[in-house]
Amino acid sequence: MTDMPSAQDLLSRSFFFCGIGGSGMLPLAQILAGRGANVAGSDRSRDQGRTPEKFAALEAQGFTLFPQDGSGVVSKDQVLVASAAVEDTVPEVRRAAELGCLRLSRAELNSILFNTSGAGLAVAGTSGKSTVTGMLGWILQATGREPTIMNGAVMKNFVTPERPLASAVVGSQAMYLSEVDESDGSIALYRPAVGVLLNVSLDHKSMEELRALFGDFLERSRIAAINADDAEALALLGRANKVITFGIEQEKAQIGVVPGSVADGPTRQAALIVDRHDGSEHPLTLEVPGRHNLSNALAAIAGAAAAGVPVAAAVEALAGYRGLARRFDIIGTSKQGVTVIDDFGHNPEKCAATLRTLKAHPGRVIAFFQPHGYGPLRQMGHELAETFARELGPDDLTLFCDPVYFGGTVDRSEGSERIVKMIADAGGQALHIPSRDDCGAHIAEIASPGDRVVVMGARDDTLTAFARDILQRLERKAG
Repeated sequence: MTDMPSAQDLLSRSFFFCGIGGSGMLPLAQILAGRGANVAGSDRSRDQGRTPEKFAALEAQGFTLFPQDGSGVVSKDQVLVASAAVEDTVPEVRRAAELGCLRLSRAELNSILFNTSGAGLAVAGTSGKSTVTGMLGWILQATGREPTIMNGAVMKNFVTPERPLASAVVGSQAMYLSEVDESDGSIALYRPAVGVLLNVSLDHKSMEELRALFGDFLERSRIAAINADDAEALALLGRANKVITFGIEQEKAQIGVVPGSVADGPTRQAALIVDRHDGSEHPLTLEVPGRHNLSNALAAIAGAAAAGVPVAAAVEALAGYRGLARRFDIIGTSKQGVTVIDDFGHNPEKCAATLRTLKAHPGRVIAFFQPHGYGPLRQMGHELAETFARELGPDDLTLFCDPVYFGGTVDRSEGSERIVKMIADAGGQALHIPSRDDCGAHIAEIASPGDRVVVMGARDDTLTAFARDILQRLERKAG
């Protein structure tokens, strides 16, 4: 990044977001607008008529939206914000190049805002980043720190009728909290005051690349919070400057759980948190279930402690944490007792965490999975199949529809049917029904009282509407 403008210079410019509805783009657009910048954008999903309520909400907040035809890029002084993956043939990109506009990726723009704040808090790791960012953001807000928060998911604590898309909070410039991404290597752009490392596991890059990226991240952080339960994360402890460790299992973790104190229910849990710096114990209640969320809570408490928040205050604040949209998000329970859950699970680790949470309590699981592309399915299909076969029992069922396809030249020769066959070969119960709508009809037809239906997948906001549709079908079936 050469000749990058300062944050102050940036805020005096006009911005055009190509793909403004994206989970990483939308919060940045909201932060810039909240700081007084002029922000407009376009989105292919809007042109295709998908999730109209999202774009209506953006327009109600004052964003000017254009068709994705280049008509919104009109001046060389505009800054084009576009994913590094956006092709040069997209009209906005082509028009910006003709005019000589500065082009920034989402991560470049976010890192400028992050690195020029008073203190940047970064949440890193293969899984759990959005949840920990939401938890830590709520702790900081509840304890009067007024953070600016950049998240990839809607944080229910900050949703209002006027701001239903609360994946960002515009607070002070003294503290900037953001999840940071290793999948594209952009984690290297950030210089954190506090760096939180949740876990290191295979996803988009090789383990060797991940160890280097996360190790460098810890080295750049003034103080780090590291998950002592994750062997790969703990192995990087030597790269950190100053450290607070957290963990459920690791008895030497500085922020931990009193053994035998965890009480876990289908939708909430409680535990006794111990601060081993002074031996003090603090009762925690969480309105989100699952062992992975208890670990996420410890990460948020440790990150807050690194930022100067007392452990007792952080634990108390988490009692009011309400969760994220599409993260084990209970849509409702039908009259005949079938619960429908909307979840972002899309890689093996995230899916396993959700399925384990469900299987910790009685009732059949019907898991619907929509792959978020043919490429990701090819890359991690075998591990996904293993996950569903291992985590679900003989009475449970997995349904795959065809992968999301929005056009382009991607190789579509290997689809969901291959994964379903692998699940069956491993002893699991699985079905491939190409149409998502037909999957919904089949689920409504077979669901029985006590079943839990979980809708899983990423990069498609219409999955929430699909989960609601399943609940409505169940209600109609019940009469």
